[in-house]
Amino acid sequence: MTFRIPILAVSFMMLAVPIRAASDELRPETPALLESVLDTAPVEIDGQLLFRVRGVSSFPADQRAEAIRGRIEKVAADRSLPSDRLSTEVVENVTIIMAGQATLMIVSEADARLEHTSRDHLATLHLVRIRQAIDEYRQSRRADALRKAGLYGVGATALLALGIAVLLLLDRWLDKALSRRLKGHVHAVGIQSFEILRAETIWKAFHGLMLMIGAATIIVSVYAYLHYVLALFPWTRSISNGLFDLAAGAVEHMGKTVSASIPDILILAIIFYLSQFVLHRIRYFFEAVAQKRLTFAQFEPEWALPTYKLVRLLILAFALVIAYPYIPGSESAAFKGISIFIGLMLSLGSSTAISNLIAGYLMTYRRVFKVGDRVKIGDVTGEVVAIRLQVTHLRTVKNEEVTIPNSQILNGDVTNFSSMAGTRGLILHTTVGIGYEIPWRQVEAMLRAAAERTSGVLREPQPFILVNKLGDFAVTYELNVYVREPHVIAQIYADLHRHILDVFNEYGVQIMTPAYEGDPDEPKVVPREQWYAAPASASSNRKKEAENAEDGAS
Repeated sequence: MTFRIPILAVSFMMLAVPIRAASDELRPETPALLESVLDTAPVEIDGQLLFRVRGVSSFPADQRAEAIRGRIEKVAADRSLPSDRLSTEVVENVTIIMAGQATLMIVSEADARLEHTSRDHLATLHLVRIRQAIDEYRQSRRADALRKAGLYGVGATALLALGIAVLLLLDRWLDKALSRRLKGHVHAVGIQSFEILRAETIWKAFHGLMLMIGAATIIVSVYAYLHYVLALFPWTRSISNGLFDLAAGAVEHMGKTVSASIPDILILAIIFYLSQFVLHRIRYFFEAVAQKRLTFAQFEPEWALPTYKLVRLLILAFALVIAYPYIPGSESAAFKGISIFIGLMLSLGSSTAISNLIAGYLMTYRRVFKVGDRVKIGDVTGEVVAIRLQVTHLRTVKNEEVTIPNSQILNGDVTNFSSMAGTRGLILHTTVGIGYEIPWRQVEAMLRAAAERTSGVLREPQPFILVNKLGDFAVTYELNVYVREPHVIAQIYADLHRHILDVFNEYGVQIMTPAYEGDPDEPKVVPREQWYAAPASASSNRKKEAENAEDGAS
């Protein structure tokens, strides 16, 4: 028995701790906490707050507040009942505030707990506040008070009209003064001869800013006028308070929003400047690689700029992912909806662009061609003038610029005439058909002679001839020559064909291609005396032949 009592005491103390903690959690500590739980409503007379009252499920707070307000205004409108005749009366567990025999309101223990005071004290405070409200209600509706408020309203109206007139005149005078002093000093903003902003545009923007400031000043003046005039009369005083609360609430909300966004804006600024610093250093590194001031064994200088663009894209994407949570409004449903919409549009419409982009990088790192190379892509032959991430630009021999998507290049055949021309030489070839009666050794000698006369044809490696076909009526010979300038292929072909015609005419050998039907009475050749028939000029042609011979010798 002696041990059971301490054990029970300890058990009771252990149980008392959570019970006390639970009671502390349920106990309201501040009126704000209680008001957030209970439904309360304000009692206002002529826009002035008297007090707040609570409600119950059968009689909500807003209905109770409206009923109390109506009874107070009814008593205030009856000037035969002085305000000092208001009294309190205790009935059982409530205190009734009365005006003569009429009940204005009932103060209960629940109302007192809401204000954290006693019921009698709260009833006394409400009685004093109601008396004051009744006196102010009657005073503001006296004839002299209304007359005085009307005069103040007329004066405020006249002052507003005068202020707006003066402001308009001042704006016009200021506009003219600034036009005389500043308009001649406002210059266009541009880069070299390109105007980004014209002087007239800058001046119109400045003029619009002045008009905006003037309009904002008038709006603020009208707002202040309405707030003052509506507050003069008891019937519109609540509207005046609503205007003030609207402006104050807007300013407070803006201030809280800006102050709450300042840390996020600072973080965004840090991310921005850090990204700019990293990108600047990386660009400096790749520029050094492109200019061959920094070399790597397995990295070509031509890869520097595309690699920098790829690294820049990755860094910007990484920075955007980090910065996204700190963007003001990023958590809003509208921002998320716009982000999803943009992502959906990009995913649906950028498949071709993405394939071209990937193809552009693959071509860069595979070294298919470079700027300045002469290539053939599909049916287009020309010089590569620009390689972009999406498309490649070619310039044909007719000075036509052709744009080809990179994905099409990656999926097709590409012939590069320049890749081996500088080292092993590019082979040009042409064919002629000669009759069987002409010895093949003579034909090959004549073809070599024509190649030697052609400028741009290399002496080493030497030209070579292939007998491609023994046809029904002629033998087909193929002349192959080496050149190093793929950009003048058309000119070299033209000169080579001219010299083939000249050499075969010199030796009286008829070229049988493209077709043959029978042996003519005389060979189809041009005699030497007719080589320079009008309008051809013998002197100009001899001069050109001499130049070609000098080029061949060099």
